Amino acid sequence: MAKSRQDSIFSASGLLGLVSPDEKPRLWFDSPFEFGYEAYLQEHSIGAYTPYLSQVGGQGMFFAFLDTTVPLSPSIKLTLFHILTALLTALILTLVVLWFYHECGLFVAIFALVSMVFAQWLVVFGRNLFWSLWAFYVPMVVVMYFLRQDQTLTKQHAIRFTSLVLTGFFLKVLFTGYEYITTTVIMMVVPLIFYYVLDERGLRWLFRYTLLAGFASGLAIFLSMVILCLQIASVQGMSLDGSHHIQRGFLSGVNHLLFALERRTYAKTGGGPEYSASLTSLIQMLWIYLKGSFFDIPNYFNIQNPLLAKALLKVRYCYVIFVSFVASWLLLYRKSWAACINGRYTRALVVSTWFSLLAPLSWFIIFKQHSAVHTHMNFIVWQMPFTIFGFALCGLAVSVFFTSRFRQTIRHT
Repeated sequence: MAKSRQDSIFSASGLLGLVSPDEKPRLWFDSPFEFGYEAYLQEHSIGAYTPYLSQVGGQGMFFAFLDTTVPLSPSIKLTLFHILTALLTALILTLVVLWFYHECGLFVAIFALVSMVFAQWLVVFGRNLFWSLWAFYVPMVVVMYFLRQDQTLTKQHAIRFTSLVLTGFFLKVLFTGYEYITTTVIMMVVPLIFYYVLDERGLRWLFRYTLLAGFASGLAIFLSMVILCLQIASVQGMSLDGSHHIQRGFLSGVNHLLFALERRTYAKTGGGPEYSASLTSLIQMLWIYLKGSFFDIPNYFNIQNPLLAKALLKVRYCYVIFVSFVASWLLLYRKSWAACINGRYTRALVVSTWFSLLAPLSWFIIFKQHSAVHTHMNFIVWQMPFTIFGFALCGLAVSVFFTSRFRQTIRHT
């Protein structure tokens, strides 16, 4: 926003970047973000600008546009932008809760809501302008509500479904780039699994809808990559007068994307923290995320007992997985509960919950280096959307438990 205010929104091809007070470009690992806030809030002039070449930067252009149109002080505008981002996050998560309410009932929806309220990482990311957390959930919500309204697969509905997924996914890559991209793709497929089991659709139905969703998301990613390569070519001096300059500039963008993909997955050469992360075993890295805190109760109470503080009252993600497994087993195999539940809804929620576990695991495993380096933030993918579905499953189990006990009490009286 500081760069756009000084040089226009589409300066540096609209790419995000780091600002410097002098003509010396800043390096990403120097942690120079403070001056960016200072330059914006104090309206300082900007010297050098170091573009971030790994995403289109739609969120930056969006807030830069708002910055030019809202006639308020920078500090007030920054607060309003944080509020707007938090509201968008709250809105998209509310739509998820409403979907659970319509499909699975009030009790399940309440547990899904509880999972969001107590998810500390949702709070951390919820108002962040760079991450624009709401955008990650848009493709899944689009699929949720489309399939809830209509599941027929005529030519007209297929075109409409593809168009909606393409729009939703393009919005995601425009605002958040390729961060957690595998997680977002699998998250988008979770509603397909739910309705496939719920309505006992055939594999042909699942395959066709999954193929359409994959095509639409792939097309959105491809279009965003073309735009990003053109942006990179532009900031690196692409000349519209010479095709060779265009070709070299565009290919430099392609090369950067390939380099970024290798650096975040399993690159075996190079230096720095990314290379060091490649030496970490997958099991060690996964354990870091399994023992991470979903909700840290000792943060809110002065608890002196180390066993309580570190082991029992720190709700870890592995605990959530275990409790979800117990709830699944009880719902599927406890005979006394069979008369209290709708078998198709139960199976649909159980299967889709465990399928949703693939979403965070896909990022941890495929983008192993990124996960090993970014242990200060990648816990957020557990909420995309496994913990939400896991809590919903536990809500169904609790609801069935009380219903079963009530029926037993009535029978004995």
